[in-house]
Amino acid sequence: MADKPDSRKSRLMTGLSARLLILTMLFIMLAEALIWTPSISRFRKVYLEEHIVRAQLSTLALEAIPEDAVGPKLRDELLYHAEAYGIVLNRPDQRVLMVSKAMPPKVDLTVDLTKGRFPMWIFDAFETLAQDENRILRVIGMSPRDPDVVVEVVMDETPMREAMYGYSARIFNLSLVISLFTAGLVYLSLQWLMIRPMRRITESISAFRRAPEDATREIRPSGRDDEIGITERELANMQDEVRQALQQKTRLTTLGAAVAKVNHDLRNSLAIAVLAYDKLAVIDDPEVKRTLPKMYDAIDRAVNLCSQTLNFVSDQTPHLQLQRFELKGLIGEVGAALDETEANGLDDSADSGFDLQNDVPAATEVTADREQLFRVFSNLAANAREAGARRARITAERRVGRIEIEVADDGPGLSEKAKAKLFEPFAGSAKSGGTGLGLVIVRDVIKAHGGDVRLLDAEEGAAFRVTLPLTRREA
Repeated sequence: MADKPDSRKSRLMTGLSARLLILTMLFIMLAEALIWTPSISRFRKVYLEEHIVRAQLSTLALEAIPEDAVGPKLRDELLYHAEAYGIVLNRPDQRVLMVSKAMPPKVDLTVDLTKGRFPMWIFDAFETLAQDENRILRVIGMSPRDPDVVVEVVMDETPMREAMYGYSARIFNLSLVISLFTAGLVYLSLQWLMIRPMRRITESISAFRRAPEDATREIRPSGRDDEIGITERELANMQDEVRQALQQKTRLTTLGAAVAKVNHDLRNSLAIAVLAYDKLAVIDDPEVKRTLPKMYDAIDRAVNLCSQTLNFVSDQTPHLQLQRFELKGLIGEVGAALDETEANGLDDSADSGFDLQNDVPAATEVTADREQLFRVFSNLAANAREAGARRARITAERRVGRIEIEVADDGPGLSEKAKAKLFEPFAGSAKSGGTGLGLVIVRDVIKAHGGDVRLLDAEEGAAFRVTLPLTRREA
């Protein structure tokens, strides 16, 4: 949908270009203010030096005229053009005094141009600008042509202050024009180089969000080699990957619904097989007695396979019921459950004499879902036993803010192919006929607890490290 004129106007006023336009103007004006500070000081000094020169020229003109020809009118005329009340010209051998017909007013401030440094001149300039009344200045300066001549001038400060105001106004107007011109160029450059491409990227993101599976809404990179071009290409790649992932998820959702229906029918069939098993169990036949455990194990594996597959396809995050308990006791229950399975002959690998060694320190407590963690370590131990290990050892060690639990066995270990697809469903099983869902369930449960599980490098067998976060009380 096209943007409304009001929204476009608002975006122009509050967008990045408008903000940069204002900032550019402010920065240029700030730079001009920094330039103006020494400039106004220099302007004041030059203004006073020019009055020294004009005063000397007035006295020279007075000296060039015969003394009997100099009248009060001529003297006043020279002082008027010099903008002074009185002028004193000091030579090593002569002192020339020229004053108006009226007595000069009282001097308020003496300014010696032969003394002072740059910071003092800046301070004096600001002091002059801050005045709101006229002050009478006595300005002392050396002649620019003859360093042996010192000129003194008595003058008003107001004309100089007004000249400084006028100079400042011209500087301000020039700075304002420069800032507007520069900011305008920056604004147009940003519109062309950044804002328009960024707006195009934003519109592509919005269109992709509304219909992520529509390939026509994918951004087309402009081919630029700068950061904008890189962003466009990365966004195009991301949109393509997200679209493919969504399409695959849609297919998996459809497949999951079909698998759920198949599982339902298969479980019904297995229920019939269990009823048949119950009837065969009462037959007193040695051959039947010998075969029944394997039959029960096959049925049990099929039921577990259906349950695991259905739970995975449902894609539900495990619902945790957290409680605080001792980890050593939980591992003991896992070992007892494995021993009971072997004692009942319900596992075709029970003759291996598998031993689960519980080396978890006593009083090691965690806050977690006890039933879910039972599944985690049961799956890890059962995987070790089914892989051919005769012994598995579980240890635990507290770290800062976490507890690390390692499950290591002495089995043949995992092949490189199994390691590459370790946590992939239906692909990460190390044995023939396995679903690979055991480790996937382990990972999902641990992730739901805020922890992690990973395979360690072991010289013998396989070793997994389960990391669980500790609460403040446990830490």
